[in-house]
Amino acid sequence: MDTEARLPASRDRGGMGKDRGVSDLSDPRLADRQPSFEPDPTPARADAVVVGAGPNGLVAANLLASAGWDVVVLEAAPVPGGAVRTAEVTAPGFRNDLFSAFYPLAAASPVVGALELERHGLSWSRAPLVLAHPTPDGPTMVLSTDLDRTAASLDRFVPGDGDAWRTLYGTWSRVSGPLIDALLAPLPPVVPSARLAGRLGVHGGLDFLRDALTPVRSLARERFAGEGGALLLAGNALHADFTPETAGGGLFGWLLASLGQQLGFPVPTGGAGCFVDALVHRLRGLGGRVVTGARVDRVVVEGGRAIGVTTEQGHRVVARRAVLADVGAPSLFLDLVGADHLDDRLLRRLARFEYDHATVKVDWALDRPIPWSDPEVGGAGTVHLADSLDALSRFAYELATGQVPSRPFMLMGQMTTSDPTRSPAGTESAWAYTHVPQRVRRDAGGDGLTGSWDDHETEQMAARMERIVEEYAPGFGARVIARHVATPRSMERVDANLVGGAINGGTAQIHQQLVFRPLPGGGRASTPIKGLFLASASAHPGGGVHGAPGSNAARAALAADRRRRVLRAVRPSRPRG
Repeated sequence: MDTEARLPASRDRGGMGKDRGVSDLSDPRLADRQPSFEPDPTPARADAVVVGAGPNGLVAANLLASAGWDVVVLEAAPVPGGAVRTAEVTAPGFRNDLFSAFYPLAAASPVVGALELERHGLSWSRAPLVLAHPTPDGPTMVLSTDLDRTAASLDRFVPGDGDAWRTLYGTWSRVSGPLIDALLAPLPPVVPSARLAGRLGVHGGLDFLRDALTPVRSLARERFAGEGGALLLAGNALHADFTPETAGGGLFGWLLASLGQQLGFPVPTGGAGCFVDALVHRLRGLGGRVVTGARVDRVVVEGGRAIGVTTEQGHRVVARRAVLADVGAPSLFLDLVGADHLDDRLLRRLARFEYDHATVKVDWALDRPIPWSDPEVGGAGTVHLADSLDALSRFAYELATGQVPSRPFMLMGQMTTSDPTRSPAGTESAWAYTHVPQRVRRDAGGDGLTGSWDDHETEQMAARMERIVEEYAPGFGARVIARHVATPRSMERVDANLVGGAINGGTAQIHQQLVFRPLPGGGRASTPIKGLFLASASAHPGGGVHGAPGSNAARAALAADRRRRVLRAVRPSRPRG
């Protein structure tokens, strides 16, 4: 079982980790610390059945309900949200986002914007600074929504790098609208791509495409003289599963950094779960239903068409028009549909589906803010901890070779700094996550971690992460009231879509993007089973809380239903006699 370290109020450390309890996120003892949810009754039939109440499933359900469909969402967990959930798992009064926390893609997404969730209780909060990346002996790289402040931060590394960022961000200012539309739309994104090309021109388009495909290390070397620009781009690229040497990392590092510059990294006021609450409120207002504690165990297929689902509880729900699955592609096809309904080519391609790296996440309740050596870091909602670009490359190499990294790259969230409602006044709710291999071959840190993630290994990994925080913030450990550690095993137990602790629905690297997501020849929400649509992050455009896979699946289901009705209307009736 995984480990939760509850530290004594006296902060007499004596070694972090004594007075341990449990931290299995699916443990029933945590149920009282999660938001209550009253499920709807399970109906016998609906126009559409949505499997999974993650954000993509709820977006799909909302769009179908807006079109007048009768929609039911079936969720295995006791509360909706999938990987967008909030609970008190450290100390009373500290609201912890169990998985995802910052939502720049949601703030920029036209899909989410069109739902007008602010009318259903959603509000956004932002930290004074977007992002900080301190260095051991040099300045801190700071990303702010104030362009002058970001530029001044980069100039502290090497004068002139601030202007280099202004140039890169200037491109974003010209193309952000059509680019976001093109990235999130169903393939092929003809209209937004034409708008994007029109803004860039022929030569500008070629330069843009070249930059987009360039690894972050190369792009940073071309654009910046100092380390600050490289840390800005590479740290953000690693959010999206791109290493400093990976083709395509330039696009995603630049995109996330530019979104931060433009919109910040906002968080839902009150917790990530408030984003889900708004989706559920909107859906129920349209007559949609959300049934929790209803694990779907089979998609019922007859004559090559999905006609409904069955649940472990013995319920059968007929889908008059469509089944949409906010479920990982391998699980949907192999577990819910079954190999007997699939051809050999699809099965061979499924065997090559690649998940992203596993994740270890630590939540802390602190009695005061983190004592950073550079006080400027204290104003940032997001903090990246890695000594240098070379350190990021070493981290990526160790992951690629199956090693638990010796010095994990850590992405931290200072949640009370971002949203004061997250913990009592004067305290801080904070977390950090890092990646580990799905299959551990050895431990580069020398502690003998094998990937079992039992009590001992969980404690060892958490201590490794905390030592790094302590280097940048001496005295950090003395301020910790309580700690909660989530491992790859416990994450998957809470949300089956987080296979092995993978949080991106499958690797985002170029061999599994666009028409290769989730499988070669994919890129669309439709599946080989008529009436069945893939609505999860396994589908194009992939991970991130932006709602696009759910939106694309809903649009595909609506279009297929229209075609079906037209064909019925024009099909000649059989002659009698």
